[in-house]
Amino acid sequence: MAELAARASTWWAIFQINFYEKLVYRGDFMLGTLMRFLPIVTQIFLWSAIFSARGGGDSAGEEIVGYTYYNIVAYYLLSTISRAFSSMPGLASGIALQIREGEIKKYLIQPLDLISFFLLNRVAHKLTYYIVAAVPFAIVFFICRGYFEGWPPTHVLCAYAFSLILSFMLGFFMEATIGMIGFWFLEVRSLLFVYMLFTFFLSGHMFPLDMLNELGGPWSTIVKSLPLMYLAYFPAAVFLEKITGAELMWGLIVQVGWVVFFIIASRLAFHYGVKQYSAYGG
Repeated sequence: MAELAARASTWWAIFQINFYEKLVYRGDFMLGTLMRFLPIVTQIFLWSAIFSARGGGDSAGEEIVGYTYYNIVAYYLLSTISRAFSSMPGLASGIALQIREGEIKKYLIQPLDLISFFLLNRVAHKLTYYIVAAVPFAIVFFICRGYFEGWPPTHVLCAYAFSLILSFMLGFFMEATIGMIGFWFLEVRSLLFVYMLFTFFLSGHMFPLDMLNELGGPWSTIVKSLPLMYLAYFPAAVFLEKITGAELMWGLIVQVGWVVFFIIASRLAFHYGVKQYSAYGG
C-alpha cells in the first residue's frame, strides 16, 4: 500500500509539473483555438452553395443523405471538438526524435514508465488547453447555436462524453505506437505523413462518413472497420443522434476494443524496441 501511495504521489507531481508548464503557453492555446474554427467558414460556404444548387437557390428544407444544411454545419463544429480531443501534435515525431538522438535513454535509466509519462504529459496538455479554450469555444458555439436542434437526451450526452474520452485515448496510443516504430526505422516522418493523410480523409474530418452509404459496394464497410472513424466522426454522430440504440452500444464497444488494441500494441512496440535499442556516449 505504501509503495502504491508513493507511486501515485510521483505521478501526481509529474502531472502538476506538466500542467503548470503548459499554462505558460495559454496565449498560444487561445489563438490556436480560434484558428481551428477558421476552416469551418470555408466549409459553411461550400455546403451552402451545394444545398442552394440542389434547392434551386434555397438551402432550407433540402437534405443530402439525411443531413440538412444546418446538420452539416453542426457536424463540422462537433468534429472540431472531436479532433481537439484526439489530435496529438508532435507526439509520434517527438518519440522517434528522442529515440534517434538518444535522449530516450534518460527515461530508460530511471524508475519511470515512458508511456505513462507521455500520457500524463498529454492529459496535462489537453486539460490546460480546454481550460484556456473554454471561452473561445463558448463564443463560437453561442454564435452558431442556431445550427443545432437543441441538447440531446442525458444518456446521449453521457455516451458523447465517453466517446470523446475514448477518442483521446485512441489518438494517443495510435501515435505512441507509430512513434515506437522509430526503434526499428529511426525516421518515421514518411509513415506519419501517410497516417495524417488517411486520418484527414477517413476520420470524418472532410465529410460525415455515413454519406459513403450512398456509394454502394464495400467502401462504407471498409472505412467504418478502421479505427480512424472514432477520432472525429463517431463522437459527432453520437451527439447528433445519427447513431442510436444498439448501433451506439456496439460502436462504443468497438471503440473500447480499438483503444485496448493500441494500448497493447504500444506496450509491445516499446518492450521489443528497448531490447534492440543501443545508446552510446554520455
